[in-house]
Amino acid sequence: MRFMVIVKATKESEAGVMPSTQLLTEMGKYNEELVKAGVILAGEGLQPSSKGARVRFSGSTRTVIDGPFAETKELIAGYWLWQVKSKEEAIEWVKRCPNPMPGESEIEIRQIFEADDFGAEFTPELRAQEERLRAETTKKK
Repeated sequence: MRFMVIVKATKESEAGVMPSTQLLTEMGKYNEELVKAGVILAGEGLQPSSKGARVRFSGSTRTVIDGPFAETKELIAGYWLWQVKSKEEAIEWVKRCPNPMPGESEIEIRQIFEADDFGAEFTPELRAQEERLRAETTKKK
């Protein structure tokens, strides 16, 4: 099972406050554990929303909204992509994580859809297309 593990933003991360050397060191050790266990597929920190944008869809209309975005508690400061056996295993890994922010913080765990989750609507042709695109993406890395 794959999970996206989402580090929620804080007022500090949105203000561009960088992590301390101590936190970077602790996170580096934690990421090493994830790599050694074969859990981590990807992971990155994100720039503050002031450097981002959103595109709002309404029918065929597209509206671009530049950051920053007001609801800090709804924003993402970083993420990992993990391959684990269960949500419970993902929770256990998150519980071992150093606190990613000064003070209070939150990490959200969300399971990623797999092809079988879509049922009959995900036709053999669509599955083949998905597999081809994944193979091309992997090749480009």
